[in-house]
Amino acid sequence: MNINNLNPIEGEYDAIVVGTGISGGWAAKELCENGLKTLVLERGRMVKHVEDYPTANLDPWDMPNGGVPTREIIERKPKQHRTGYVTNQDTEHFFVDDVKHPYNEDRRFDWIRGYHVGGRSIMWGRQSYRLSDIDFEANKKEGIAVDWPVRYKDIAPWYDKVEEFIGVSGENLGLKQLPDQKLLKPMNLNCVEEELKSKIAENFDDGRLLTIGRAAHITEGSKPGLGRSTCQYRNRCARGCPFGAYFSSVSSTLPTAEATGNMTLRPNSIVHEVIYDDTTKQATGVKVIDAETKETHVFKAKVIFLCASAIASASILLQSKSDRFPNGLGNDSGELGHNIMDHHFHVGAMGKAVGFDDKINKGRRANGLYIPRFRNVGGNTEMKDFKRGYGYQGGATRSNMSETVAELKYGPKLKEAILKPGEWNINLLGFGETLPDHSNRMYLNYDKLDEWGLPTVTFDADFGENELAMRKDMKEQAVKMLESAGFKDVVGYDNAGGRAMGLGIHEMGTARMGRDPKTSVLNEYNQIHACKNVYVTDGSFMTSAGCQNPSLTYMAFTARAANHAAEQLKKNNA
Repeated sequence: MNINNLNPIEGEYDAIVVGTGISGGWAAKELCENGLKTLVLERGRMVKHVEDYPTANLDPWDMPNGGVPTREIIERKPKQHRTGYVTNQDTEHFFVDDVKHPYNEDRRFDWIRGYHVGGRSIMWGRQSYRLSDIDFEANKKEGIAVDWPVRYKDIAPWYDKVEEFIGVSGENLGLKQLPDQKLLKPMNLNCVEEELKSKIAENFDDGRLLTIGRAAHITEGSKPGLGRSTCQYRNRCARGCPFGAYFSSVSSTLPTAEATGNMTLRPNSIVHEVIYDDTTKQATGVKVIDAETKETHVFKAKVIFLCASAIASASILLQSKSDRFPNGLGNDSGELGHNIMDHHFHVGAMGKAVGFDDKINKGRRANGLYIPRFRNVGGNTEMKDFKRGYGYQGGATRSNMSETVAELKYGPKLKEAILKPGEWNINLLGFGETLPDHSNRMYLNYDKLDEWGLPTVTFDADFGENELAMRKDMKEQAVKMLESAGFKDVVGYDNAGGRAMGLGIHEMGTARMGRDPKTSVLNEYNQIHACKNVYVTDGSFMTSAGCQNPSLTYMAFTARAANHAAEQLKKNNA
């Protein structure tokens, strides 16, 4: 992917998109395809598809110390490192330096970030599920927070559009809590997962079932973008996929936007304020600091899309103060920065499978099993102890014998042992919904500035009683499913160290949608209620969380909002 202009003039564009990740890529694509001259701003460095994936083809022995994080990496990225999964040498270059980009915590929050073109769309987990009307109606039915201003029928056509473009593999199940999708052929379950699937169907009568995960991986044919082809089962996805087999904005939506000739992309551009005009009651542009030179710029546009992530977009809006909006642009309700949600996990069960010693895996499937939500969906699934529900991800793997037995890692038996496969193990990892709560918030600290003179973010958020009650059931049911299937040495777990918000990397809710401007920030089309030419389409807009991975929903709402913006501009120009 090329850049049209690294130094765009400070003139006026039809549209500005802030952020280049899951949401920003879709906003850019849809706006450009609708004929809008669009400036796309990214606070981080440029990343080009294939060319800038330096570790994509490396094996552990190609990296110092087998690729484990160095002391220097850990010292520069202490908060990224404490999560346990982002600082190995094969991927650490895609995660931020905590020293250079600090944040603060009243209560622990693991804010996982990637500041570069493509954002976390390069490193994401690729699980892609739709929300259902059970999710969109839950707040209203239960009297929690505010009602979503949309229902499933409003978003379903946009889910269709997104899935057909990005490519999602999986199996349709006809479940009301997990709508069917436009899916490519599913990846295969392995023999142990198939056994668990059959035993769950045999032993439980509450509608629970097991399937392969629905993943944004091409399993047949190709999809639009830069030479996107089928998954090669390398399972090195977070390093960047040179085959474009999984969806990322750098391999798919951004090249598609560029092909229109309407996109100008500018990296190293830190947007910190949306400019509001009190006369027109609209935004006129954004203020930018060049991350490298620290020069300031102003770019103007008729419509602005904030897609910087739930925390970053809320931060920009909170900094966008004026006489009309003294507490931040669009913050009439006082809800901006509040209602942070994330999925809670690190709870479930694991066990050993016997009787499959003659079976081994082939390839490295970049996907796992999925058990959709089976609690509080009607009938005999209703629970008294907690609201909403959870699903399970995970899978069965067979380790090498030398990895299982410590004594075989050295000495003369190593050569013999390395040729023998080890035990089959299976893990069910729960992902639970978090209820929106006004007291879960982020706010700006003007006493602690970053190197560009901007306020840093402080988090004050944690899971509540409903989530803790849900976790008990998540652990108990995982144990029951594995034990009833005949697995051995089953152990349930609830990792207290894994309860911090942010670990799910699904931060949501800081500028929620709603029907009433007095209790929400955005309307049904993701527009700020009192400034309708500003759209916010990353996780900020989520009114409730569901238990499904949310990225597909971000993309669908973004596509819908971008087309709405294009229609509005065409009407105004008619």
